[in-house]
Amino acid sequence: MKRLLSSLLIFAVALGASAAFAQNAAQYPSKPVTLVVPFAAAGPTDALGRLIAQQLSERLGKPFIVVNKPGAGGNTGSASVATAPPDGYTLLLGTVSTHGINPSLYKNMPYDHRKDFIAISQLSLVPNVLVVNKDLPVKSVPELIAYLKKNPGKVFYATPGAGTSIHLASELFKMRTETDMTHVPYKGSGPAMMDVMGGQVQLMFDNSVTAWPQVLAGKVRAIAVSTPTRLKSAPDLPAIAEFLPGFEASAWHGVFAPAGTPRPIIDKLATAIQAIMKDPSVVTQLTKVDIIPVGNTPAEFSVFINQETDRWAAVVKKYDLKSD
Repeated sequence: MKRLLSSLLIFAVALGASAAFAQNAAQYPSKPVTLVVPFAAAGPTDALGRLIAQQLSERLGKPFIVVNKPGAGGNTGSASVATAPPDGYTLLLGTVSTHGINPSLYKNMPYDHRKDFIAISQLSLVPNVLVVNKDLPVKSVPELIAYLKKNPGKVFYATPGAGTSIHLASELFKMRTETDMTHVPYKGSGPAMMDVMGGQVQLMFDNSVTAWPQVLAGKVRAIAVSTPTRLKSAPDLPAIAEFLPGFEASAWHGVFAPAGTPRPIIDKLATAIQAIMKDPSVVTQLTKVDIIPVGNTPAEFSVFINQETDRWAAVVKKYDLKSD
């Protein structure tokens, strides 16, 4: 009898908690929500964060306020969300760096990207474009691979910094093609691209948003895109995956909550974000700069994060890439 009463008590408590969570979700949000962007203001991640915050504010009826907390490749801002109260009022705009690359790249991570967060929904996929200096005698991925094999270590590739997603994309290309290039890190994509145009370095991967203007101006030659398939905006430009099956090296963004956030709140946010990423006005804003809207479920986003973690961990391990 005591065991039966105990079981009934536990069931009643669980039922009460479920009812409370459901009520909280129905009323959520009842006050402003902070969306932490772990990178500096005025960058592409910040711009996307502000777009999503505005849309969530309009759909859910309370302000979603962007707060920039840059540092350590996104780790500083991400760590602040990992330890925030799990009540849905502090969210993170995570990226391929914070939840794909950094966990294997940094020696001392201030958070566990799987255990300390709940994935809500992936927002976007941002293609990278492989571009080369116009004087480099290659016009396709096979020609580039052949050229690199004939000139091991003699071709220089630019990145906006060591440990960035662009750097890892380049290293993944090296690994998949079994070629060797020399890394030249810069402080940002702008100066890196300038030197590709000037011939000081021969090639680089760069986000489509910043690469296309230089391609269209004829200042660099586009070889391929990093997405699994060709872009609708450039159907004649092949995907690297056409020559290296399974190759993918794109930037991405998604929204996360601290672990322990009630599932009804997670589901409510996920549903809102999925609707936002299908909204024609949002799709138009993003696709005109070649950002691919996603808007998937928490389960789908979690699977994607696991795939990204494994992909970049293999590259980091092979080349013994580490950052403090």
